[in-house]
Amino acid sequence: MWATAVGVARVRALENERKNALFRDPLAQAFAAAGGLWPCSPPPDDETARRRRLAVSLSIVIRTKFLDDLLRQASASGVRQVVLLGAGMDSRAFRMDWPEGTRLFEVDTAAPLDFKASVLRQERAVARCERITVAVDLREDWPGALAAAGHDPASPTVWIAEGLLIYLPEDAVELLPARISALSAAGGRMGLTLGSRGVIERFGADAEPGSAASMWVSEMPDDPVDWLAGHGWEATGHTLRERAAAYGRPFGTPPQHEEGPGGLISAVHR
Repeated sequence: MWATAVGVARVRALENERKNALFRDPLAQAFAAAGGLWPCSPPPDDETARRRRLAVSLSIVIRTKFLDDLLRQASASGVRQVVLLGAGMDSRAFRMDWPEGTRLFEVDTAAPLDFKASVLRQERAVARCERITVAVDLREDWPGALAAAGHDPASPTVWIAEGLLIYLPEDAVELLPARISALSAAGGRMGLTLGSRGVIERFGADAEPGSAASMWVSEMPDDPVDWLAGHGWEATGHTLRERAAAYGRPFGTPPQHEEGPGGLISAVHR
């Protein structure tokens, strides 16, 4: 599954080329090139496939900007502990400005972390905070592995699960906020991206084997705000369309279906 993280890096590398880029990710092209996705392939001839690729790419750009902003807000509020769950090719430890004393944990399986480490060595990348990698499967005892790596549950943490939950089975999705809450002090933050209702049917039903969409298994709860409230979090949901418009990247097409609760979630632990 980690190859999909290289695909995300490819999208971020393309964003770098825009004059009005919503973020800059200097390492993205190196990740994409090492994974065989750069130079980028031409768009598919099939119009439906092309539209789907554009929609997925736009969603990655918007969610990246959304979570960047959330992390900056958390840092400004005094949070100095960051946990990226399913970190993949995330380069925020290297591309964002972090306050002194920030510790950033990247949690993922060994394969993507090893691949990432080889690219970082090649690029001679230097983290702008204390960066700690934690090699563990998120379906296993990742809280134990995180504790062993030095995470302090008594200190507020900002948790990020970007493009992750849609790949986890429902039981793992249900367990995640309970585990996070058990490790969260008051004032901690959380940023989640959730697969909107019906997205698997629209994108995954006829997805090519091995593609990212073919591995999607979980959609968002009917009411994600209420779902997180049950675990002690005060959450706010935003739709991709709403955030895209706010960032000056409005969707070029009207909604194809009734839009439900937002799949971009920010939350504060009480």
